Amino acid sequence: MNYSPTIFDVFSGAGGFSLGFEMAGCKVIAAIEQDKWAADTYKYNNPDAKMFLGNIESFSDEYLLSEIHDIPDIIIGGPPCQGFSICKKNAGDPKDPRNSLFTEFIRMARIFNPKALVMENVPNIERAKTKSGERVVEIIEKEFNALGYNVYHTILAASDYGVPQMRQRFILIASKQPLENPFPKQTHFVLSEREEDISNVLIKCPTLWEAISDLPDIEAREGAEIMKYTMKPTNPYQEWCRLGSTELHNHLAMKHTKRLVERFSHMTWGQSVSDVTDDRLKQLKRNGNGTVSDTPYDQNNRRMHPNKICNTITAAFYGNFVHPYKNRNFTAREGARIQSFPDTYVFLGKPTVVSKKLLMKEGRTGEAYLCQYSQIGNAVPPLMSKAIAANLISQLFSERK
Repeated sequence: MNYSPTIFDVFSGAGGFSLGFEMAGCKVIAAIEQDKWAADTYKYNNPDAKMFLGNIESFSDEYLLSEIHDIPDIIIGGPPCQGFSICKKNAGDPKDPRNSLFTEFIRMARIFNPKALVMENVPNIERAKTKSGERVVEIIEKEFNALGYNVYHTILAASDYGVPQMRQRFILIASKQPLENPFPKQTHFVLSEREEDISNVLIKCPTLWEAISDLPDIEAREGAEIMKYTMKPTNPYQEWCRLGSTELHNHLAMKHTKRLVERFSHMTWGQSVSDVTDDRLKQLKRNGNGTVSDTPYDQNNRRMHPNKICNTITAAFYGNFVHPYKNRNFTAREGARIQSFPDTYVFLGKPTVVSKKLLMKEGRTGEAYLCQYSQIGNAVPPLMSKAIAANLISQLFSERK
């Protein structure tokens, strides 16, 4: 197929969703993102796409139509309707997606009437109900049906498509054309969950160590935003990650205290800070004048197993996981590898920031944006996105030359 379907990413973040569609042969023409640092990252890696920086509600129908001259074939995005994110005060039931930014996703469908839309969200949205007992997914389906779309939804596991991570996402596809196979077939398997004899059908998903072991060997407080590779790739996944990359970005280790480094040294694979028994190294109560915390958070700083896929990378993964061999948290680049971003994808903004509440209190509003770790953790894994995109465009554009 010579034609490159055009993509509009309306809740783009740093661009993981878009990148997967580009890998599948699409052309991203525009994106909307309200966070400045995430938008900076997106624009740096997608220089030809038009970036609309700001709240999606602030862009009128007329303005978007006047600025986007090529009508997008597919609109993608992850509207934050889990929870849900209220657009307007006193909007009623907060669990109703019609009171969330999902309405903006529907508005984009009305404006541009694309061939398809692809929406991602947290798996729990499938079980969510409004106060009146309506299933949230059924409401979303009805909204798309009213615009003439066939709707399909499921939960996909990122590791089924070669992402070295335990990550599941809710995926909804709305298509004007009925789809016989709306979702991609599994291409990878996790060795610990399957028997070896299926390896001639599926590819083994890389483990955590297979994803990151070729990156420069650094300790806490070491590394840099730009550095040279020090080792050669040792497997196909690493070779793919490094394709076209001449230097490494975002491989800067966190500045842990000596006490925290020592605490990590007492943890083995699978253990977290709550498993540390040495009283000298236990977590202290905040403002507790040196008193040991009696409720250490079990999910904080858990040491990952090298020969398994990683736990789910979240927006706060810098405080969730400890490197399998080093006494430090992951670097942003290690997180990006676990999310299946190639090394050519560069993340801008600060690596980490303190809480937004503290930044606002101290008047540091210029730092109240998504740091590199949050941008990476919030992203749709590109290889998962690529699988969704390739499967979709093979059906929508199979006869297009």
